[in-house]
Amino acid sequence: MAYDPGAIDAALAATVGDDPALIVELRLAFISSTEKALAQMEKAEEVDGWRVAASRLRGLAASFGAVRLMALAAEAIDGRPGDQQMMTKLRRAVARL
Repeated sequence: MAYDPGAIDAALAATVGDDPALIVELRLAFISSTEKALAQMEKAEEVDGWRVAASRLRGLAASFGAVRLMALAAEAIDGRPGDQQMMTKLRRAVARL
């Protein structure tokens, strides 16, 4: 799967135009939202909580064109709470954004 490090910035620019300050602000909001979804996944003790948080993460990633993160989150939806290997993959994908 290809990784496009500029996909998020391109999606934001297409939405808000050429406003670098707004792009930075929205990018930070996106990262903050992904961190919250990851925290919810880490706290999930039941499959339903894990799936809801992973679905939220997938939706966020899809909205911003983060294809790799979206694919990993989709994979996580079918996983189990506490899957540290998956959490590591997801955190790495977010860190690359």
